[in-house]
Amino acid sequence: MVKGAVVVTGADGFIGHALCAHFGVTGRAFRAAVRHHGAGRTPRPDVAAVADLAAAPDTELDALVAGASAIVHLAGRAHVRAKGGQDIDALYRPANVEATERLARAAVRARVPRFVFASSVKVNGEASPPGRAFQPGDLPAPHDAYARSKLDAERGLAAVCAGTQTTPVVLRLPLVYGPGVKANFLALMDEVARGRRLPLGAVGNRRSLLYVGNLVAAIDAVLDASPPPTGVHFVADAEAVSVPDLVRAMAAALGVAPHLAAVPVPLLKVAATLLRKSAMMDRLTGSLLVDTTSLRTATGWRPQHTFVEGLAATAAWWRTRHAL
Repeated sequence: MVKGAVVVTGADGFIGHALCAHFGVTGRAFRAAVRHHGAGRTPRPDVAAVADLAAAPDTELDALVAGASAIVHLAGRAHVRAKGGQDIDALYRPANVEATERLARAAVRARVPRFVFASSVKVNGEASPPGRAFQPGDLPAPHDAYARSKLDAERGLAAVCAGTQTTPVVLRLPLVYGPGVKANFLALMDEVARGRRLPLGAVGNRRSLLYVGNLVAAIDAVLDASPPPTGVHFVADAEAVSVPDLVRAMAAALGVAPHLAAVPVPLLKVAATLLRKSAMMDRLTGSLLVDTTSLRTATGWRPQHTFVEGLAATAAWWRTRHAL
């Protein structure tokens, strides 16, 4: 590894791929940590295959971070399906908690100056307080096992780095979108593109989102800031949007007409309860806002891309994906 390079875990994921591409353009030295090199691919010196950060020997982790100027820890597990009586919290723990703590210990041993951890706004809860955005100092209120694991990882990272030369920086992220996006955002884009009629026209919420181009610039700012912005910070686009506005903006970016039905929110919630989809409906109808002031003050970062620009880039990628 080039001395002073940034180690990026989860480099083969959605955000990791975008961050490494960004570093490639800007010229920042990095080493991409992936689970495996891939069949038929020639191993590259700037790519390290670590099958399991939670189980890898200390010597492997030490070799991964030796000489690094920083670690950006993006690897983790976002979705787990429990079977039978399995403990769902225990299923998340290895990938999200133990891996973070072990990587942090390796960083401390190697005297890596900065450890940037991608956490989630879900640590604070599923909905922000009425009339205000989540602030870094708000008490955590995780509602599910994934969020609890992210909070435990944050606390473990802080404990490992306390009193050492390694400064931990936690970035709590809302929903991230952009080329390569997966899961719910991609599913919604598919529905809009197909012209499906969505019963969300009466929803009057506001939600913070984050374009991946704004996120990679924020990570750049965190890596460059002196002194480093310690503690917890939120990252988000400048504009918050309602779910109906998101659907309309998606439709405009895709060049299709939006199809929204104004079904009253109470009726949506009744239907969701009957279908056992209450949690999903709460996310669609509730507000979730974050305050990025602390990050902007500490680093000078500002979102460079508007929501419309981010959606345009996402739609352009979506079209190439469906043209294959």
